Amino acid sequence: MAGRYANALFELALEEKKLDAVKADLDRFDAMIGDSADLNRLVRSPVFSADQQAKALDAILKKAGIGGIAAKFLNVIASNRRLFALRDMIRGFRKLVAQHKGEVTAEVTAAEKLSDTQLTALKGALKSVTGKDVDLNVRVDPAIIGGLVVKLGSRMVDSSLRTKLNSIKYAMKEAR
Repeated sequence: MAGRYANALFELALEEKKLDAVKADLDRFDAMIGDSADLNRLVRSPVFSADQQAKALDAILKKAGIGGIAAKFLNVIASNRRLFALRDMIRGFRKLVAQHKGEVTAEVTAAEKLSDTQLTALKGALKSVTGKDVDLNVRVDPAIIGGLVVKLGSRMVDSSLRTKLNSIKYAMKEAR
C-alpha cells in the first residue's frame, strides 16, 4: 500500500515538475516525526480520529511552512486513515526520486548527529566508491557507542565501536 501512494505522489510531482520541492517538504516532515514523540504518536496511533489527525496535521504543516503538493498529499493520507504508513511512503518516494536522478541511497547509522562537514565528506567517499551521487538517510543510534554503520545496496560496512567491542569480547571468551 505504501508503495502505491509513493508511486502516485512521485508521478504527480514529476508531472508538475516539483520533485525537489516535494522531496524537501517530505524530508522536513519526516525529520519532524523523528524529533517529536508527540507527532510520532499522532501519526502512528489509531486512537486519534481522522478529523483529529487532519486538524493537528493542518496546524503543524502551516507552522512548518509545508505547502503545495506535499501538504495536499499529507492531508489525503490523513483523511484516508493511512498516516501510520507515512514513513514507509516517504521512504518509497525517496527511492523513486533517487532512481529517477540516477542516485543511490545509503543508510547511515551514527552514534550522534553528524555535522555538515562530516556529511559532505561521507557523501564524497561514497561517491568515489559508487561513481554515482549518493543520498544519505542518516539515523542516530547512541547504542552503537561510536563510529558508523553504512549500508549501500547489498554492501554494509560496520565500523561501530559496539561491534568492535563485541568481537573483542568473543575473542576473549574463546581464549579461555
